[in-house]
Amino acid sequence: MTTPPTPSAFQVHASDNVGTLLADASAGELISIVGSGAATQLAAREKISMGHKIALVAIPANDPITKFGVVIGIAMRRIEPGEWVHLHNCRSQLDERSGSFDLHTGAPPAAPPRNP
Repeated sequence: MTTPPTPSAFQVHASDNVGTLLADASAGELISIVGSGAATQLAAREKISMGHKIALVAIPANDPITKFGVVIGIAMRRIEPGEWVHLHNCRSQLDERSGSFDLHTGAPPAAPPRNP
């Protein structure tokens, strides 16, 4: 009987505070972090799908979220290590609506009706 491999997440740049999951992870599952940073492991705090971001360290509210060595967003609240980083806890610096995008579709909120 073989043991399934430990899921992993890729840290693109050593300064990144998020990694990208290379396989689905279950809550509590140990994730191996590979890539530019020091090889390490952390537990997923919740179910996270392949291709989504996982926090590698604690990210305080209003701090930058860094991937590819560049800021890709701002934490809307404190994000704990192993937590899913997505539309519910980060926002864009470029789009004021981003804090209210639909969690699953990424759709912006409906525009308010225009007065004729």
